[in-house]
Amino acid sequence: MDGKWDLSFLYTSFEDEAFLRDMAALPGAIRTQRDILEDKSLDDLARLEKLVQAGESLSALADRLGSFIFLTQAVDAENERANLYGDKFSLLMNDARLVDSDITRYVGSVANLEELITTSGVLQPVAFFLREMADNCRHTIAPELEPWMLEMSLSGGHAFSQLRDKLDSTHTVEYRGQSLPLPAVRGMAYDPDASVRKDAYEAELASYRKIELPMSYCLNSVKQEARTLAKAKHFDSVLDMTLHDSRMDRATLDAMLGAMQEYLPHFRRYLRAKARLLGHENGLPFYDLFAPVGKAVRTYTIDEAKAKLMEELGKFNPEMAVFVGHAFANRWIDLYPREGKTGGAFCSGVHYADRSLVMTNFQGSFSDVSTIAHELGHAWHNRCMAGLPYLATDTPMPLAETASIFNETILAHQVLKTAAPEEQLTLLDATLTESTQTIVDILSRYLFETEVIDTRADHAMTVDELKDAMLRAQDATYGDGLDPEKRHPYMWACKSHYYSSGLNFYNFPYAFGELFGKGVFALYLKEGSAFVPAYNRLLRSCGSAPVAEVAASVGIDVRNRDFWRASLEVIKDEIDRFCALCER
Repeated sequence: MDGKWDLSFLYTSFEDEAFLRDMAALPGAIRTQRDILEDKSLDDLARLEKLVQAGESLSALADRLGSFIFLTQAVDAENERANLYGDKFSLLMNDARLVDSDITRYVGSVANLEELITTSGVLQPVAFFLREMADNCRHTIAPELEPWMLEMSLSGGHAFSQLRDKLDSTHTVEYRGQSLPLPAVRGMAYDPDASVRKDAYEAELASYRKIELPMSYCLNSVKQEARTLAKAKHFDSVLDMTLHDSRMDRATLDAMLGAMQEYLPHFRRYLRAKARLLGHENGLPFYDLFAPVGKAVRTYTIDEAKAKLMEELGKFNPEMAVFVGHAFANRWIDLYPREGKTGGAFCSGVHYADRSLVMTNFQGSFSDVSTIAHELGHAWHNRCMAGLPYLATDTPMPLAETASIFNETILAHQVLKTAAPEEQLTLLDATLTESTQTIVDILSRYLFETEVIDTRADHAMTVDELKDAMLRAQDATYGDGLDPEKRHPYMWACKSHYYSSGLNFYNFPYAFGELFGKGVFALYLKEGSAFVPAYNRLLRSCGSAPVAEVAASVGIDVRNRDFWRASLEVIKDEIDRFCALCER
């Protein structure tokens, strides 16, 4: 097994006649929507139905082309053909976005929209989105400005986002006389050898000096564009724009963040206990955040990881075990780090083909196994949405993490339940490490990004200012759980989420997913296998209603801080258990 995914179901290459034919067809598919808008012979009902049908065809075509281009770029940053067609595709999709805005304005102008929806079998499946378009009409950019703003974004936020990805995927670290890709060195944070972890951390920090200046320019530029876009769309702030796009309200965000703040002392207690276990007296050094502990430190081959995932996820739902095996057998997963491949992990659905492509940088730790479980959770979510209109698959960021966190929670729960006593400390730590990242570290990222966006109103932040802001954000959340002399001032440089043009505050959705996923898991523990159909229906509905309504469908009130506290209590219990084991 070479560990590389198979994209041939899309196209065989950039010279594939089907790829070239589809690229040539894309402008016409975009023009079709424009022609429907401008066809004066159509009444509103006929026009809306034709727009919905044409939108489905365009979405499927763009899905196929965009997936092949950007999935190739993710694992081969210097692929010149992918980069060339990536630019061409982005230009064409700008035209599509202009048409989308005109469609939104048109839908907002239809006075009898509700009446038309009730009379049409074509419109009823996308009724929520038509209503959402009508509401979004007030947040469209002025039509005389939008073409220029979108075109300028290609050399602005989008270009800086691409530059960041190129810097990251081609960046190498000098480690013990070797020049290694950044993801490989960051992966050493999980190594059982303390000297490896420390040396890798120091080598990583030293390496950022080669790219810190261009990275800072990328970050400042992406966030300045976000501020400009928020103003142009008549939002009071970038956060308000993000919440609107996420179908989430301030009451939900405030309830969640408030509960997270309340429980920070418990996470710090866990970090101090782990520090003492590893021989540190002044809090945990950053390079030992991911250090394995206990006597049951083990690594997994990819075959062992696959078997473990099939076994444990299959206990929840046998169909999921089959699904995991299918993903491996059909090479949906790009597994191992290599030069030119971007760091981290993600899952990208190809809706028309009912497939999901998972990228990870597997090196054998339990955390790596958990990461695959996480990404295959996204893939299962995509499977639950199979057959829906493209509009109904647009899941907002907070709900997008539900299935991934649920998978992680299942894996940890099942493994802990059957673990021997000497394994429990190791497994609890692995679980708490992930929870600490999605609660404590995510909160630090939220605070950091808030400061960057606010400061950008006055000036572009220097490298030193960015490093200082990151350290202060870490201090505010990790507190005395981390050694103040051994933190990570460059976390802003290695996390791609800060640089996603058009996606801001790509942090709190992970905390939402962690806690919402645990809340949903608690329902499963209460109801057992009878909950599985409700879970799948929940996932299928995630793109078809506001966040609060989707949650309410399974009896959860996300505006109530008590819900978030209950989910955090699950983690607190794990912390109590970990600390008790440490004392022994």
